[in-house]
Amino acid sequence: MIRAALILSLVAGCVPMSGEELTRSAARSVVTRSIATRYPDLPIEPVLDCVIDNATQSELIGLASDSVTGPTASTSATIAAIASRPATLACLTQSQAFALPT
Repeated sequence: MIRAALILSLVAGCVPMSGEELTRSAARSVVTRSIATRYPDLPIEPVLDCVIDNATQSELIGLASDSVTGPTASTSATIAAIASRPATLACLTQSQAFALPT
């Protein structure tokens, strides 16, 4: 995790970020790649927001550490667990992430 934080802080440049912001940013990166690869037809932003907003701090840290190596089977399992929660499903429904085009 320290290695991931160091790499991300170098990439972030001069923009100061809190530890939580850094963790969320790294987690968003790997979740974005995972969603785009596994579900290319889904709108990424609403799904991404719902997953990140409903993840626990330990899940965010785990996802952030995956951002260094890229998505793994563990990444997919974590995303699936978060996505299956009632609050995440409600968020996805409200965001119309799965709405069919008219």
